[in-house]
Amino acid sequence: MTDELELLRDWDADAAPLTGPARSGARHRLLNTIARAERHPDAGPGRRHVLRLATAAAAAVAVTGTAVLIADGVAGDRPHRADRAPGTATPRMSNVSAVTVLNTAAARAGRQEARVAPRDDQFIYSKRVIRETERGTGAVKTYEDVNWDSVDGSRRSLTMELGRVIWEEPMKKGEGVWPPRKWSELKKLPTAPEKLIPVLTDVGSSKRSTDDFTAQDWYQAYFMLGELLKWPVLPEGLRSAAYEALALVPGVEALPGVKDSAGRTGVGIAYPKSPMAQGKYLIFSPKSYEFLGFRDERTSASGDRTYIQLSHVVDWAVVDRLRQLP
Repeated sequence: MTDELELLRDWDADAAPLTGPARSGARHRLLNTIARAERHPDAGPGRRHVLRLATAAAAAVAVTGTAVLIADGVAGDRPHRADRAPGTATPRMSNVSAVTVLNTAAARAGRQEARVAPRDDQFIYSKRVIRETERGTGAVKTYEDVNWDSVDGSRRSLTMELGRVIWEEPMKKGEGVWPPRKWSELKKLPTAPEKLIPVLTDVGSSKRSTDDFTAQDWYQAYFMLGELLKWPVLPEGLRSAAYEALALVPGVEALPGVKDSAGRTGVGIAYPKSPMAQGKYLIFSPKSYEFLGFRDERTSASGDRTYIQLSHVVDWAVVDRLRQLP
């Protein structure tokens, strides 16, 4: 499938709300589509584009692929050689738990996060370094992707993906992205972890109990929390809440001895319970639990090359116009 929006064309925007089973099925189909898009990222639109959703789709799941946290593979894989710190053996399970890492990171974020309130007419500038290693040959390329994202999505955004410049047109009526671009929408997200998780998995509703969650619901929570944490700046309290919410996901696991794109050794927070999440994790300092970056994977369109991606944000700011530097 080359156009993910084909999944949505049979839905009427004026139709009655989806039933629980229908919503679950649509969510499952969409996440599977994300997986297919990640396996063949060069065959169609960039990942920032392929999951832009119409209003009718929001009843199923409100997510867009700013960067995808899924890949093929077998659950439970350990970090590959390219991820290990120099001179280290195969990483063993850390004595520290994922819950400890995430809750400590949440406390740190609460103390150090910047308190900002961008206007709708401004842009979020960010620079991300991506170090990509081809698994078969060991060849390494480093990219500096610079982005200017419209705060409310009403203006063209200038973004980059592995060095390729992408102009994103303003969102049309009924479209949305995840994480929300509108600061006002981000501020509406709960900063209580136990309320944030249901909102992410049930399209705006915080009334659903996590006691009723399926394995697919928990994977969606992990996926969407990871996407939220990739956003360079969030309203006060939301980043801490996202870390704490991630700590509530059953099965998150700490993996020691992994490296980020700057070569720093850290602890990865992974979700081996889902094959789609294999090889993807957030990376934290093993001492302070400062957030360092992400590990991701992609496969070439031909399917014969696999790339390991390590990335981190090196700079961000709120600016008044496109191409303006802080």
